[in-house]
Amino acid sequence: MKTKLLAVTAGLLTATMLASAPAKADVKIGLIGGVSGPIAAMAPAMIDAARLAITHVNDQGGILDGETLVGVVGDSACNPQGGTDAATKAVNIEGVLAIVGPHCSGAVLAATGSVTVPAGVVVVTPSGTSPEISNIADNDTVFRTVPSDDYQGRALARTLRERGYDKVAVAYINNDYGTGLANAFRGEFEAQGGEIAGFAAHEDGKASYRSNLAELASGGADTLVLFDYGDGTGLTILRQALENGFFEKFVGGDGMKSDAPINELGAENLATFVASAPVGEKSASLDTFNALFKEAGGDPDAIFVTTSYDAAFLAALALEKAGGDKAGVAAALREVSNGEGEPIGPGEWSKAKELIAAGTAIDYKGAAGDHNFDANGDVPGTFALFEVGADGFEVITEMK
Repeated sequence: MKTKLLAVTAGLLTATMLASAPAKADVKIGLIGGVSGPIAAMAPAMIDAARLAITHVNDQGGILDGETLVGVVGDSACNPQGGTDAATKAVNIEGVLAIVGPHCSGAVLAATGSVTVPAGVVVVTPSGTSPEISNIADNDTVFRTVPSDDYQGRALARTLRERGYDKVAVAYINNDYGTGLANAFRGEFEAQGGEIAGFAAHEDGKASYRSNLAELASGGADTLVLFDYGDGTGLTILRQALENGFFEKFVGGDGMKSDAPINELGAENLATFVASAPVGEKSASLDTFNALFKEAGGDPDAIFVTTSYDAAFLAALALEKAGGDKAGVAAALREVSNGEGEPIGPGEWSKAKELIAAGTAIDYKGAAGDHNFDANGDVPGTFALFEVGADGFEVITEMK
């Protein structure tokens, strides 16, 4: 009887202990993208790439003490108010410990200034490219895995001059993305001896831009450089320029490297259209990511997928390194990708987790390159110029 009583008591005690043991909480990061708005066609692939990084974490032991890493998707609609609203929900309602995104520069600037910097939440944007992001008073909490448009604009200007573009007109959307890219391009194009025959901002969402185009064309340039979004106003301007014969050649920035112009206007009508965009540096890490993303059903050639994967994987590494302490994530982010330590490639979560637990330094070698953040949280980058071929965008040349 005494033995049975002890066994029952022990069983009850064990059950009580199990019942009172707190369940492990999910570790959340925000995935704030332009799900609606002018980059809606680009956003799904970018979010899928970030989710792939999260899948790799969860399939290889999870984060911290075996917790599940969860990506909470929010829609910035690619505008400042949308970015602020999505960040507010992610931080204050969902309790995220880091954010991948927002996707668009205006949304990044608004969300960080209003929400994430005051809350001390680290942001890693994979596609916010405005030079103004470098100037945020962020307490070292804002990073990006994509280079600033200051790099892209200047690289595009040099490449066009090398390819014989002497006189161009520039049209740019009147937001942080368009303004930053256009100003960087103009400064370098003129420094390289080129002529800007027209330079004008335009507002989003108008039905007709024919008067804008006519004024830009009046300067005598045969080439229109268009800094806008191929899923939005940029498509309208490109269509109307082609319909009315305002220009013979067209150049876009990364926002115009979208399938929408090809699908809407036809590849045969875009023979003189080229676009610049950041690309991953050729490396074993890029090859690994391409294979993993393709296996998961993604398109490795989609824009910003490498930077999106890297942003999410880096956020996870930093959270692991910081032990889940929100206040330590920024410093940890710099420690896991600074050019020193045991190399970690895409998908190598279990290896990274073991090394971090052992106190061994690691260095993430990303799909988009080595993300050795400078004092502003910026990274250098590699760019390419693309043309429209039979199978979509094809690289013409690398840009330096």
